Amino acid sequence: MRLERVTAALAPAEVVGDASVDVRDLAYDTRAVTEGALFFCVPGARFDGHDLAADAVAAGAVALVVERRLDLDVPQVVVPSVRAAMPPAATAFFRDPSAELPVAGVTGTNGKTTTTFLLWSILAAAGRRPGLLGNIERRVGGGVRPPSLNTPEAIDLQRLLREMVDAGNESCVMEATSIASAHGRLDGVRFAVLVFTNLSQDHLDFHGTMAEYYEAKRRLFTGVPAVINVGDPHGRRLAAELSGAVTFGLAEDADVGPRELEGISLRLPGRFNVENALGALAAARMLGVAEPAIKAGIEAVAGVPGRFEPVDEGQPFTVIVDYSHKPGALENVLRTARELGDGKLVCVFGCGGDRDRTKRPLMGRIAADLADRAILTSDNPRSEDPLAIIDEVLTGAPDLEVEPDRRTAIELAIASAEDGDVVVIAGKGDEQGQEIAGVTLPFDDRDVARAALRDVLGARA
Repeated sequence: MRLERVTAALAPAEVVGDASVDVRDLAYDTRAVTEGALFFCVPGARFDGHDLAADAVAAGAVALVVERRLDLDVPQVVVPSVRAAMPPAATAFFRDPSAELPVAGVTGTNGKTTTTFLLWSILAAAGRRPGLLGNIERRVGGGVRPPSLNTPEAIDLQRLLREMVDAGNESCVMEATSIASAHGRLDGVRFAVLVFTNLSQDHLDFHGTMAEYYEAKRRLFTGVPAVINVGDPHGRRLAAELSGAVTFGLAEDADVGPRELEGISLRLPGRFNVENALGALAAARMLGVAEPAIKAGIEAVAGVPGRFEPVDEGQPFTVIVDYSHKPGALENVLRTARELGDGKLVCVFGCGGDRDRTKRPLMGRIAADLADRAILTSDNPRSEDPLAIIDEVLTGAPDLEVEPDRRTAIELAIASAEDGDVVVIAGKGDEQGQEIAGVTLPFDDRDVARAALRDVLGARA
């Protein structure tokens, strides 16, 4: 495709050099540059793509998208914002795939992954051959791929959607994050329906305030068929601001309420999963899915990896691994877990590094208030000092039990569990690594819990 066709949607833009050069691919990372690529020099927090432009040209890039002209002998497209230029350019280059592929999006603080799994299952039951883009995995055609960013950059996203069309997918379900919204990654996606699950504190390290966080979600719904949870206060506000939205949730005035699940065997426990199922059901109806397929699809989902996932080695108590790493999610999970046994509720949790610091004391307070025993440990400290993170959590609950080593903390919780107890291991879910000082070490809460359970059962035999 000629450069002039790729950049026709970019306004204002100045093309310096030969606009008829043939562009064979798009890239924003020098490691992904192939012969004939158009390279986007994106300024970032750690690196400025303009400083890497020469490397991109050496790797085969035939043109550049820049915010300032560079001393390189290739055509350059000068734009006010390289990041803002990526979505329209990618949409044009990959021939607007979401115009051919109905895309169902799910956005919200909690419940995105489970709702997408439920909706994917419904569409599969309806014969819609859905693709999936989410936090756990990507499903393109008949294949499964690991994820990278929860919502990919615009170039990667449009490429994936085009691959889905070419592979025979007839629909797509995807998670739509607030950070992706703020960066404009989703600007080229034509959503056939968009689900709002809820909004609670998270990502304030990026958005700054809850108001900005809400606005990042709100901007996705412009001109989009909406399905909104009005059991959530932010959802109720959003529904009031939009016209024609279908509402769902546990609120009495919701268009789609718990009565809609009568006759359907929901296999996922918890009030929050009732909301997730209602959101998937409402979205499926907007996509024209028949009721038998909705029922079959919901009933086919027995669990979602790392989302309230039981770990069972035959022990006389319950062990649950969950991805809850936000205050609202942790509260929901602990309240639901309390109903699973008649003994003590034990919680192992931590807070991630290089993320919203203001939620740390909140999570400490929630764990202390709702669990009979809460063990504070490390999550993914990333570049931060694990003990400094723990100290910030303790400002919300100074009397928490502390064990910085996550493996040891899990072993302590399981070793002391008695008949009827419930142990919740929160924060990492299906993640298979722990990032410490820039190094990701193999670590899966489920595997650690299984090993601890076997040791305990062996010792008690």
